[in-house]
Order: sequence, then structure tokens, then C-alpha cells
Amino acid sequence: MSTVLVIGYVWPEPNSSAAGRRMLQLLEYFTSSKYKVIFATTAAPSSNAADLIALGISSVKIELNNSSFDAYIQELQPEIVLFDRFMMEEQFGWRITKNSPGSIKILDTEDLHFLRNYREKEVIASSSITNSELAKREVASIYRCDLSLIISEVEIGLLKETFKVSEDLLLYLPFLLNAISDSEIEFLPRFEERQHFISIGNFKHRPNVDAVRFLKKEIWPLIREELPYEELHIYGAYPTATVNQLNNPKENFHIKGWAKDAEEVVKRSKVSLAALRFGAGLKGKLTEAMQCGTPTVTTNIGAEGMHGGFPWNGFVENDPKAFARAAIKLYTTKVLWQEAQSNGFKLINERYYKNAYYKILDEKLIYLKNGLSKHRQHNFIGGMLMHHRVKSTQHLSKYIEVKTELEALKSSSFKD
Repeated sequence: MSTVLVIGYVWPEPNSSAAGRRMLQLLEYFTSSKYKVIFATTAAPSSNAADLIALGISSVKIELNNSSFDAYIQELQPEIVLFDRFMMEEQFGWRITKNSPGSIKILDTEDLHFLRNYREKEVIASSSITNSELAKREVASIYRCDLSLIISEVEIGLLKETFKVSEDLLLYLPFLLNAISDSEIEFLPRFEERQHFISIGNFKHRPNVDAVRFLKKEIWPLIREELPYEELHIYGAYPTATVNQLNNPKENFHIKGWAKDAEEVVKRSKVSLAALRFGAGLKGKLTEAMQCGTPTVTTNIGAEGMHGGFPWNGFVENDPKAFARAAIKLYTTKVLWQEAQSNGFKLINERYYKNAYYKILDEKLIYLKNGLSKHRQHNFIGGMLMHHRVKSTQHLSKYIEVKTELEALKSSSFKD
């Protein structure tokens, strides 16, 4: 049985974030493909983490800047190493190359961090995406890997056209979802059985915090003018004190915090609002709404890369007044609501059906397994970057490791 080592940035929390659901989808792909899967992370344990043992996945704690990982990987020799975000490749990629050179290195970007960061800055002031230090780091990481899983077609286009990344290094792999059956649709709450607007998103993710502020300041007052008795419920893991201060029951603006069962609260809601002004990748809150039969109003950033040529399951508006009008119209018009809901089901089944993408990923992995050396020969830039990265990162990591050991020794001597 072939082994896949997943080096996670955090423990996967599918009930807390789209990134957590994405990671769980990838883990399920590998387990269903009969790989032995090991999840390794430097992160502290999380009470919200998925039960990996129940999925047949073992886990291991690893340390940054510690040669114990070298011994571990030398013995393991996994066929595939999957890095969860480019920061993990920066930390451990050179150790994989040195100690297990035959391992296929795959990067799951989640979304392009540099694009999200650029757009956040662009809200405040103009800047250049190609001059971004984060872009240089992340694109370099993509080059150093044998394959990068890109969640959005828009991001694939950006990497190919602006940064000239070879198509051979990229694979479009969106959310991997089950098809929605007619019998499942039958059991969903109807228009008359639902109430309240909803907005949902992890508050460790800055675009979600900005979206809630935007809703509170610009959009919700306009909706309340027409629908004074309706409520907006804001859900999301890890709300900060600043977010909680936005809670205002008198204005029917309720900060609810983490939802133990996010799917259930979305199913009970009538319309989902995602007023995102910056961000990247695909938005899990929007596919979740579609799966729950909940129409949405979002922005161009929210809908980016998500629906191709298919109709949206609601409205896409950037202007606060147009956003509010669309939300009111969708909330109060049954026929329009039902049409939007139907569009969402079609989007899930046509754009995100996991079995179709499983086949594509299968074919790519077979190609890499059968011709890894040749594949790497065509990636000269990646080889060059790896050569210099190994030199610089290796020396820095060794310095930190020795420094840590000396400090521990001094501390021990002082106690004695």
C-alpha cells in the first residue's frame, strides 16, 4: 500500500472553515483510493478538529527546525507528500527533497494567499501584484513542487498568464462534493418554513471580518428599512471581541458565533449574504448554501470562479444599495427564490461532482509516478529554486536548531 504524508498547516476543522472542508475532501480522496494516509502537523491540538482516526488516518506531531523530521522521513519514504499551503512547503520541502527525493511533492494552495493579500491592500490603496513579496514566495513554492492543486480557474489563469507558470505544474481541482439527489431535495425546508438572513464564515479569515462590518454599516440598514422585523444571524468560528461588539439585537443584527452544526443553521435560513470585498479561491460558505438549498447574494469576489457559464443561485452585486435590493427581492419573492435554489443544485452537480475530479487526479498521479524524472527535467526553474532554497533554508534551519538546543542547555544548567 502506497503512503501519502500530508503536512498540515492546521488540524482540519470542517465545521469551522472552507479550508478545513477542503482538506477533509482531499483526505477522503486518498483513503478512497486505498492509500495509507498519515497527517502530520506542527499545530497544537484542536477541539474542533475532524476525527481522523474514524477515517482510518493516523496522525503525527512534527516540529519546525528540527532534524527529527529528517530521520522520520528517511524511514517513511512516502510515495506522495502533500503540503497544506505554501508555508509548509517552505518549512519542510527541502527536507523532503534531501531525505526522500523520490516522493512526489504536491502543493494544495487552498487559495492563492498572495492574491487575497493583494486584494485586501487594494481596498485601501493600489499596489502591484507582481511586486508582492508574498507572490514571489508562493509562486516559488509552486515551482518547487511537482504539482499544485489550484481551486479556482481564475487563479489558474493568473498563474499561467501573469506569472508564466507551466500548465504541467498546475491542476484545477475545485471542491470535491457529492451530487445532490432529488430525494435529498425533497427533505429540505421549503420557502415558507425558513426564516432570517444568514452570513457565515471563520473569523480568523480577514475577508469574513470585513464582510460583516460591511454588512453592518452599509447593507443591513438598507434591508431593515424595507424588512424591519427580519433578522440577520452571523455565524462563524473564533469571533473576536471586535466582532462581538457588532452584535445589536435592537437592530436585529445578531452575532451567533460558532455553529456546532453549520449545515443545519444554513438549511433553516432563507437567504445567505456574503458581502466579500476581497479574497481569493472558492467560497465554501456559498457551496454550502447551495447544498442546503439556500439562495445567496454575494459580490463579484464572492462568486469569482464559482459558476462558470451557469446562472448564479441568487444575485451578484457589489454596490451596497443594489446588494440590499437583491437581498430583499430574493427574501420576499417565492418564485424567484425557488429558481435561485434550483440554480444552486445544478451548479453543485455540474461543477463540483467529486467523482469526475477523482478521475482527473488519478490520471495526473499515474503520469507523475511513471515519469517523475522527466517531469522534473522540464521544470528547470523549479530545480534552480530548489537548489538555492535548500542551501539558504537548510543553513537557517540548522542555525535555529542549534540556537534552540544551546538555549535549552543554558536553561537546564541555570536550574541545576
